[in-house]
Amino acid sequence: MTGTLAPTQPLTAADRCDRCGAQAYVRVVLNSGGELLFCAHHMRKHDDSIRKIASEIQDETSRLHEAPATPAEDER
Repeated sequence: MTGTLAPTQPLTAADRCDRCGAQAYVRVVLNSGGELLFCAHHMRKHDDSIRKIASEIQDETSRLHEAPATPAEDER
């Protein structure tokens, strides 16, 4: 069954896509027990194939649409 992982460690800038090395926003836990990391582009590209072999998917691609934090007045 494919779904969202229970609360787990968030992906960080150090987590890189296994396909291209870009920042990973998706963690895929495979039915076989392994784990793959993907950038948003490669997850979209291989979505159908990945879902067939995944037991769970942690998708943080929504973070790509967040506005960056702006410094407070006293930090400028």
